[in-house]
Amino acid sequence: MLYYTVVFLVIALVAALLGFGGLAAGAAGIAKLLFVIFAILTIASFIGSLMRRSS
Repeated sequence: MLYYTVVFLVIALVAALLGFGGLAAGAAGIAKLLFVIFAILTIASFIGSLMRRSS
């Protein structure tokens, strides 16, 4: 999932450099959403592994 976040971030940067504002904003929005989902799943996995070890 982090791979797709980086891909959309690169697409957004290239589109912004070429002047495609709408495409850049859309790709940046998708990259932000994927990063938030990745962060939430990472934290949930970390907490789950801590709970499994303690029991």
